[in-house]
Amino acid sequence: MTEVAGTAGEAVFVPAADARNEDDGWLLSIISDRTGKGSDLVVLDTTDTTAAPVATVHLPRRVPTGFHGSWVPDAELDA
Repeated sequence: MTEVAGTAGEAVFVPAADARNEDDGWLLSIISDRTGKGSDLVVLDTTDTTAAPVATVHLPRRVPTGFHGSWVPDAELDA
């Protein structure tokens, strides 16, 4: 994992579809590079948040600190 000097945004919880416990799922957070070279969307497994990210998606532009998001399952959008 590459270390990035950045600022983490507010995490969003995404519950696992097959959750057995109320906190089974993932945390999504945007890490903004302090040098302005972009941001990363980081996905952490809530069962072990000290482990390496499950996934990291590089975003070519910097997402401003304080950006808010939410998670809505596809099934709720179709309703």
